[in-house]
Amino acid sequence: MPRRLLQRYLPHPDALRRRRSLRFVSHLIGNPSLWVLTRRSVANAFSVGLFSALLPIPFQMLVAAAGAWLVRCNLPLSIGLVWITNPLTMPLIFYGNYRLGAWLLDMPVRQAPERISTRWIAEQLVEILPTLALGSLVAAVAIAALANLTIRLVWRWQVSRSWKARARRRRRQRPAVREE
Repeated sequence: MPRRLLQRYLPHPDALRRRRSLRFVSHLIGNPSLWVLTRRSVANAFSVGLFSALLPIPFQMLVAAAGAWLVRCNLPLSIGLVWITNPLTMPLIFYGNYRLGAWLLDMPVRQAPERISTRWIAEQLVEILPTLALGSLVAAVAIAALANLTIRLVWRWQVSRSWKARARRRRRQRPAVREE
């Protein structure tokens, strides 16, 4: 069952509540609805986490935590999924979002110079920000919706599969009835 697999990797709320750095939000972390592993809470956590990850903003983890609290979905999953956009993957993801925004706005894609500098990025950021924001928003909504649907379908398929396996085991264990 997917629940057992997820529980193996998620932290326990009591361990997080005891951390000194998280004491100011310990009353929020202790909310049981943020730790439930159901089809709905996991699917919504994937939506919130991936949506937050694809936005080109600072403090994505705080946005994911606030989203998890608002939607009442699994908090650690939504925060953990934000790390899909880590320092290694962020340039590729945001460049793809920029290209999507340029395609949607029917604008030419700016080419990067051979040597990228902080000055060049600062100069270009003002011009590409609307395109990047639109592409990121569209990609975030699309990926979040697709992830939600996929998680719900996979969860349902897994539960159905385990029910069928349980029924097969029960049929095998049942003694055969002889008719005379």
